[in-house]
Parts: sequence; structure tokens; C-alpha cells
Amino acid sequence: MFRKRKKKNYKIALLIVSAILLIFIISALYNIYKEIYGNNTNVFQKEYEYIYIKSNSDFNDVVSQLVEKKIIKDRESFEWVAEMKKYKKHIHPGRYKITNEMNNNELVNLLRSGKQTPVELVFQCVRTKADFAEIISNQIEADKTELLSLLNNGDYMKKYGLNNENALVLFIPNTYQIYWNTTAEKFIERMAKEYNRFWNNDKKKKAGEAGLTPPQVSVLASIVEQETNMNTEKPIIAGVYINRLRNNKELEADPTLKFALNDFTIKRILNKHKDIVSPYNTYMHKGLPPGPICIPSASSISSVLNYAKHGYIYFCAREDFSGYHNFAKTPEQHLINAGKYQRKLDELNIRN
Repeated sequence: MFRKRKKKNYKIALLIVSAILLIFIISALYNIYKEIYGNNTNVFQKEYEYIYIKSNSDFNDVVSQLVEKKIIKDRESFEWVAEMKKYKKHIHPGRYKITNEMNNNELVNLLRSGKQTPVELVFQCVRTKADFAEIISNQIEADKTELLSLLNNGDYMKKYGLNNENALVLFIPNTYQIYWNTTAEKFIERMAKEYNRFWNNDKKKKAGEAGLTPPQVSVLASIVEQETNMNTEKPIIAGVYINRLRNNKELEADPTLKFALNDFTIKRILNKHKDIVSPYNTYMHKGLPPGPICIPSASSISSVLNYAKHGYIYFCAREDFSGYHNFAKTPEQHLINAGKYQRKLDELNIRN
């Protein structure tokens, strides 16, 4: 009887121990599940947040950014899952979109996959290479100094049929999807592909009919770009400059003087400005300047390719400051138009 009772008690004790052990195992498994699949991101009421992993970053750099931006709630659980999934050996630079309530497994899988979200890179009619390099480096990882150095390297730009003076014609203003960790050299390669796509056979044919190469079209378009904001007038102004080129006349384009002087605040071109010694002084030198005075828009390039055919040789701003211009075929008519504008500037005391 005693042996039976003892045996029964042993079984009960064994069941209790087994139950406790099972509860412990379930609890441990649940905790592991929570570590891996429990929500561990918080982007503070936003739909998403981006992290930017620089080239040559290590695991500590990634964790530091996640912690500093308060993207992860529990650092230790993230690090544990990252260790289990060997993320330290699979760190990829780039821009990654972190959504709310991601778990550690999803987050680590995203980062180790290298599936980054492209940047919507935008640039418009930038005037100088330095400004352009600054704008690009603010949007992608490409180093500003390296990009500027490449644009100023005539031997490097030669591979694209350009030189250090006209390098900026390679870039057509638009919005481009591009990976954030793109280097300066890869960025230029990508833009060269876009440039070649833009300059299709039809555009090249029109350029040839105007007596210009594609880079020359862009150089002339940059002047048109700075002359007017009125798209309807751009083909007319382009036509004036093409007439002057064909008649072997100096372009006498005021915006080129501002570029040569590196002073874009000038409101009134004076005779002293026309004396600057520069290949960009189109009052002094015939033909096109050696490079663009800004990155021209696609509409300005189109205005040169589809320039208006007329007999105008001159133009100047209208005296009503509407942004439009008065055009003339003769120097006499141009002097009348220019006189009206000059008198208005005098009335408003605009001296420089």
C-alpha cells in the first residue's frame, strides 16, 4: 500500500515538474518569438522613416543610427536577431524605408537584402559646376569635391565627347530615380545614358539643320534660358541668336557678361561690364561661348531646335517689365526700343 502511494506521488511530482518545464519552454519560445516577430519599430506617427547607410559602414554604425533616430524600441533584441541572421556580414549601403511596427525579422531582412528605396533626384537650371555639385551631393552620397573634380577634368569628360568647359551640357533637368549610395563617377555615367536617350536621331537632325552640334545647342539654350522665362518667346530669341551666328555677328548676350563677372545680381548692363576679358564676353568675341552659362531646361533646348525663322537681329526687354521683349530687324529700330527701356530704368533709378 505504501509502495503504491509512493509510486503515485512520484507520478504526480513528475507531472508537476513536466508541466513546469513545459511552461518554461513555452515561455522561452514565446520570448524568442517576441524577439524575432514582435513589433520593434516606431517612427512616431509617420508612415515611414528613412535611414541612410553610408558606404563602408559597419554594424555599429547601423545600430547607432537606428538608436539615434529612435526607430527601434529594443536595441538588444534587434542586435540578437541581427546576430542570428548574420547581418554583420551582409551590410549594404543605401537608403532604406522603415515603416511603422516592423518586427526585427522584417527589419533585418530588409537591411541585409540591399533592397533600398531610390531617391527622386531633382535639379533645375543651375548656373555653375560648383553649385551643381553641391545640389547633387545634398541628394545622394556622391562626394561634392569628387564630382566637381570630375567635371573639371577635361581628360575624363573627353570620354563623353565633352570637355571641362561644356561639361554641364551632359545634364538635362528632370526628376530621376537613382540609388542614394551612387558615387560621383556612377552618377555621371547614369546621366550620360539619360543624355544619349534625350539626344535621339530626330533632335540630332534638327541640331544639324540649325548648323549646331548637340553641345552647342545646349550652350545656346543656356543663354536663351537666362534671357526669358516666357516659353512662348524662347523660339523667337533663339532665332535672333541663330541669325546673328549666321551673319557672323557677336551675340551680345547680356547674361554671358553676368556669368563672366560671376555677378548674377546685376540688373543693368553698363559699358564697363562689356570690357571684361573673358571668353564668355559675347560682346567681345564672336560665336558661342565655350560652355553653357547654366544648365538649360528641356524647353530651352527645344526652343533652339525649333527656333522661329524670322528676320530679327536685335531684341531688348520691354519697358513695361512684363518679361516680354521688343524685337527689331534694323539697328535704328533697336535703338528706339532700347531707348524706351533705358529711360524706364532711369525713372526707377536702376543704375546697376
